[in-house]
Amino acid sequence: MYLLGEQPAYADQLISRLQSIPAQLLDGLEPCGAPLQLEQVEDLAPALPSNQLFIIADGLLHALVDERPLFYLQEGDLVGLRQGIDLPSCRYRSEEPLSLIPYARGDVFQHIYASEHRQELFIQYLIGHTALLSDALARLKQPELRTSTGFQHFAAGEELIHQGDAAEHVFIIIEGHAEAIVDGHKVGDVQKDEIFGAMAVFTREKRSATVVATEPCTVMVIPKDQFLSLMQSNPRIAHSLIESMARRIDLMNKEITQLRLPTMAL
Repeated sequence: MYLLGEQPAYADQLISRLQSIPAQLLDGLEPCGAPLQLEQVEDLAPALPSNQLFIIADGLLHALVDERPLFYLQEGDLVGLRQGIDLPSCRYRSEEPLSLIPYARGDVFQHIYASEHRQELFIQYLIGHTALLSDALARLKQPELRTSTGFQHFAAGEELIHQGDAAEHVFIIIEGHAEAIVDGHKVGDVQKDEIFGAMAVFTREKRSATVVATEPCTVMVIPKDQFLSLMQSNPRIAHSLIESMARRIDLMNKEITQLRLPTMAL
């Protein structure tokens, strides 16, 4: 199994080690039939009997989770372990001819459990793949975001951010409610689960408004560099935030227009 994308050197070493294990597990066990020959296949699962496991003799399998390419399997890899278990969907696709050597599933496990050495190899194989996937998930989730991100609590009347300050963080209200104030005038509300403070981070300008808690608030604080990195790696979040900011700007414009109307009437 090879994970797609950049990976650390220790992952390459582990992959090389894992690649040799299936042949050792099946050493001395005869295949239960002729190799299964397949051309291009969009979903391998329907073509595999549930009572068999397979070694890839030739070809390449791409694994997609939620239709996203995650890793690929190549010659020497074991296929079919997932069958019979209720696991999240993983679709195996091949864009080239594929040759799979079949083994009776029950015979494989009896063969493995008949030897302590093979049992240990099998445990190493499973743990090794789990470690690779966990490492990939940890890097995708950006663990530094979790360790640097913090929570702050504000009493009613306290300022969450102040107009004119440098923008070093982005905020999300987890609990509570706040108001946005510009030059002493309320220009909008900040509700629970709403992201605020992002505009100044994007524009690299000073805070354009003061945000004051109108009731006790719990706020998630995200450093600006990590927030910008998150936007780059998650376009859907960025798109949703832009829509939210556009709606808020529209509401602020309406508030400002209403504030100006009495003056204009005079």
